[in-house]
Amino acid sequence: MARAVMGVPKMKAFQVVRDFEAALCDYTGAPYAVTVTSCTAALLLACEYNRVKQVSIPRFTYVSVPQSIIRAGGTVVFDDRVWHGSYSLDPYPIHDSARRFTSGMYQGGFECLSFHWNKILGLSQGGCILHDDSEADKWFRKARFDGRTEGVRPKDDRITMIGHHCYLSPEVAAHGLVRLSHLPKFNPDMKNDDYPDLSLTDWNSLR
Repeated sequence: MARAVMGVPKMKAFQVVRDFEAALCDYTGAPYAVTVTSCTAALLLACEYNRVKQVSIPRFTYVSVPQSIIRAGGTVVFDDRVWHGSYSLDPYPIHDSARRFTSGMYQGGFECLSFHWNKILGLSQGGCILHDDSEADKWFRKARFDGRTEGVRPKDDRITMIGHHCYLSPEVAAHGLVRLSHLPKFNPDMKNDDYPDLSLTDWNSLR
């Protein structure tokens, strides 16, 4: 008999992840939600899908943002934007929204969220890409799961791409469903006053 994960049969555990993603769509207003293990992973996948080149970001932000851009093949320039909750990775339709999570928040493009324990949803880990692109959705779902297909045994799957190992576990997704059901409809943006000045580092030389 298949081992149960949070009460769900082993080969159907991915449905818990899908249920969490559906709940995220309902809460944020996004047509699609693809969960991953962190906002960093979400940004990396969004940058890879958009094949970023030169990307401009605020000089005061989290250290993994320029790293994600560079790992996706891009270069980083810094600007003096003042931001709250979310900002765009210019000129691409990618948004770092690690400090924002509230109902109806989706405004278009690829919006990358954080569910880390010190963020608004407060899980042990986790992140998400909110978006509105059906083709991107297919790509993200394989890219986050080692190029694999959800619900298909490795021996029965056909691998067609190089992926990453950042699939959100069913246990964390189940916890997310519970936390989300108790979350207020409106949550103010988190403060972003604890970031270093990343422009002081020559990131593009660290490849």
